[in-house]
Amino acid sequence: MSIFNALMGNSTKVDLAKLADEFGPLLIEGEQIKGAYRVVRDMFVFTNKRCILVDRQGVTGRKTEYLSIPYHDIARYAVETAGSFDMDAELKIWLRGDSQPIVKQFPKVANTLRFTA
Repeated sequence: MSIFNALMGNSTKVDLAKLADEFGPLLIEGEQIKGAYRVVRDMFVFTNKRCILVDRQGVTGRKTEYLSIPYHDIARYAVETAGSFDMDAELKIWLRGDSQPIVKQFPKVANTLRFTA
């Protein structure tokens, strides 16, 4: 089970050819995009070397944060789905050496997180 598999249930797959312009400058030599998923305005991009979390901010979504997480730095992760009274779902990623996780929240409308084998 992986973060990649956990996200597949609540997201829209992104056409990799469309990402070449945006992510080309961010990739290092030998790095290839293997998959990308959009959740509302945010994206999770998986390469052969790392996960890139893309956070679109502001009303227009023009302000963007790219967070690069090498796979070997991920210690563990947790997925919490929204319940009847919860307004959002959460993905938590703990990096080696950090006591606090990176937390990504998703609106309840995107809450179909599930693990796949």
